[in-house]
Amino acid sequence: MSGVVRLTLVSHGMTDAMAAGRFPTDEPLNALGRRQVADAPTGIMTAERAYCGPESRAIQTADLLGVQAQVEPKLADLDHGRWRGDVLSRVQPAELAIWLTDPTQAPHGGESVVALIARVRAWLDSLTSERVRVVAATHPAVIRAAVLVVLDAPPKSFWRIDIAPASHTVLHFRGHAWTLRS
Repeated sequence: MSGVVRLTLVSHGMTDAMAAGRFPTDEPLNALGRRQVADAPTGIMTAERAYCGPESRAIQTADLLGVQAQVEPKLADLDHGRWRGDVLSRVQPAELAIWLTDPTQAPHGGESVVALIARVRAWLDSLTSERVRVVAATHPAVIRAAVLVVLDAPPKSFWRIDIAPASHTVLHFRGHAWTLRS
């Protein structure tokens, strides 16, 4: 390989919580989510390393992709604290406004967007010592954080990135910096 880390981040498929507008728990993929992942392009299976978040939906995604993934805690979903399992419409509007406009805050008592970005940055940094192809089945929030790290974009841009279920985001590390490939 030509001195490049090729990282493909795969967003897990649809879950019942996503479909219902609820904050996630450790729920599995639903039938649609399983189909979305099964219908995904298979070119990423040539990776030398495979990782997944610790939640069942990320593990299922890796399994459906046919990769033997190592569970990586740094690929865990954003911790939504006391909002976990609740519907978005039941969150107090003032708390929601704080959460969506100030990435340093976590009114739900979980993890802030800034903390998630730092966690994902540390994981990306851990990949740069070897030149390999890597695939990681994870969550839209983790992929958003990775894109912000790669683009050196401000944390307030987090909510402006839409990551579709079962989508692939490709990053390369070449020399000294990550780039967004697709």
